[in-house]
This record gives sequence, structure tokens and C-alpha cells, in this order.
Amino acid sequence: MTDAVIALNAGSSSVKFAVHEVCGDLVEKPVLAGKAAFAGGRARIEIRIGRAQARTHDLASGDFDIAVREAMRTIGEFTASSDVLAVAHRIVHGGTKFATPRIMTAEVVAELERLTPLAPQHQPYGLRIAAAARDKWPKAVQVAAFDTAFHRTAPRIEQLFALPRKFADEGILRYGFHGLSYEYIALVAPTVLGRHARRVIVAHLGAGSSLCAMLDGKSVATTMGFTALDGLPMATRVGAIDPGVLLYLLNARRLSVGELERCLYEESGLLGLSGISGDVRALEASPDPRAAEALDFFAYRIAREVGALTVALGGLDALIFTAGIGENSPGVRARVMDRLRWLGVAPAQGEGSKTGRLTEAQSPIAAFVVPTNEELMLAKHALTTLASGA
Repeated sequence: MTDAVIALNAGSSSVKFAVHEVCGDLVEKPVLAGKAAFAGGRARIEIRIGRAQARTHDLASGDFDIAVREAMRTIGEFTASSDVLAVAHRIVHGGTKFATPRIMTAEVVAELERLTPLAPQHQPYGLRIAAAARDKWPKAVQVAAFDTAFHRTAPRIEQLFALPRKFADEGILRYGFHGLSYEYIALVAPTVLGRHARRVIVAHLGAGSSLCAMLDGKSVATTMGFTALDGLPMATRVGAIDPGVLLYLLNARRLSVGELERCLYEESGLLGLSGISGDVRALEASPDPRAAEALDFFAYRIAREVGALTVALGGLDALIFTAGIGENSPGVRARVMDRLRWLGVAPAQGEGSKTGRLTEAQSPIAAFVVPTNEELMLAKHALTTLASGA
């Protein structure tokens, strides 16, 4: 291979990777793609070479660093170090300074480290994998692309909290996340949705979940805020909560800040509600009524937020499901769409296909499954950044 761009997507439960061959200024379909999972009891790596069927094998343990080493070892088997032009990294929080991809200079990295408290489950992973990539591919340019950047088009009124104005001036704002995923959906939406592509709500549902309202492909509102803890309930994250509950837990229940942080990020969400698991697959397979209640709560909160975002858009033309749960759980999709019948979502009979349209042709609001591709966006951003010298 000659001239390759590597995309490394470090999440809170897995590391996704892809190697794209560069032909001129175009990023072709990946010659290698994979996912190394290190959480939820799934310590394994899945690898796909070209169009071949994926193969999997178990990892030594559910550890992030082991997942990273295995991902890089796999990439190294197919890519000579001298061929790698750039390595692109998904960095979750870009704060107020980074609204476009940036080359990861020492100064940029230092600023991103400062933002770690705003994304404690993600920022450290993104920066650690970038450091490992610099060691493995020292001649390649390391590029950071930010999940917060896509939402900078939202109006100021959407970004504000009703706090004293000085805090907004200091950068305490609603940022939004999952931007690379939403950016990809915005890229393909006109082709997929046709006439339904103007006012769109995208449901990125995975271990971390959020919704984004897009008007003509631009973000105008989203459910996550200052951190990736806000909005929908997630696998282990609480989502939106009365801040008075937090004060009560600190003052009356005497939780330490560390205990509260662990509760909100690691012990809540679907796991906390069910007492069983944060994995939708496990909950759907469980006969325990607590599992069904957790799934019903999840769907209810999604549908409720769809209603709120419809207000932000001034109407709704289409709903898109994407990411791990959105793409692979017909049960969750059905629960959500059933609660949105009043809005004009008319599910097709026997909906269960992994991709494509989910609603009847005459449905006032169309619903679709569209697989996301954050790694492709990372690769594209890397080439654009190299060309611009940003």
C-alpha cells in the first residue's frame, strides 16, 4: 500500500479503527476496519479486510491499553509505517477553541488535556491513543477532530444555561457531542431521505446516546450539553436530572464528589434502572420486569426529546436511527416509534430490517435506519487538514 490515512476512534467501551488508501485527494473504502471492545465483558477484537467477512478473537482482558495495542498491531500487519500520511483521532471535547480539526501540536494537546474534566470517560482515552499513535507512526501527522465541533452552528439561545452570565463568558455552555456521527449522517441524508431531508432528528443510540435536530444539514439543537452526561439515559450514564438531586446526594446523603461522579457516569442509566445490565441486548433477553421497565424508560425519554427537538426545528420531516442500538435493535426502535404515532410516525408492518425506511410510504414523518461512519469522517478531516496546513 502507498499513502494511507488511519482513523482511530476511542470510545468509552471500544476502539474502532480503519485504514483508508488515499488516491489523489480521495479517501477510498477502508482496506482494513475493526473494533476492539474492552468493556461490558466483551474483551474481543473484530477485523474486516476489504469486503471479506469479519473475523473475531478474544483479547487478553477488558483493558483499554490492551485493546489499543491489539488494534495497532493489526494495522501494522497491513500498513508499512512509511506509508502512513496521517492518523486521525476522535477527540470528544474541543471546548470553545476548537471548532475545526487541528494538527495535534504540544500546545493543542495541552489545551485538550485541560478539558478532561468535561469528558472524563472519553478525553483521556482519545489523548492516550494519540500518544501511542505518535510513538508507532512518528512521521505521520496526528490530527484531532472534535465531537463538539458540529454543534457550533446551533443558535446562541440553544447554547446558554440560565446561570449568571459570567459563567457563559467563561465557556460554561451547551456544547453537544457525537458530532462526527451526525456530520456523516448530514452528508448522506440528502441521498437517503430525498424530500424528507430538510427538518431531521437523528437518534445516535449506543453506550452513549443523544439526539440532534438538523435543519438543512446543520445542527440547531442537541440533547447533550456541557458534558456527555446530559440528555438521554445511557448504558451507565444518568442523562438529564434535577440538579437538586445532586445537591441532596452531596449534602444529605454525604456522598463524596468522587462517589457522586462514579454514580452518575458508571452506575446509573440502563444499568442503574434495571439492576441487571447497561447492555440493551442483555435487557431485551431478560424476563425480569426491571429490564422491560428500563427499556420503556429509555424509549420514553427518546420520544419525549424528539418532541422537544421538533419545537426547535419548527416541525419534523424525518427521524433517523443510527449507532449500535439505533442500527441493531428493532425493539428499541419500535418502542420509540410507537410513542411517536401522534406526531405522524406510521411504522411499516414487520419493521426489522437493519437499514432502510421504517415507515409506511404515506407516513407524514419518515423514519430510517442509517449506519453511521465516524471513521470515514475522521479520514476525510485528516486529508483536509493536511491540505490546508491548519
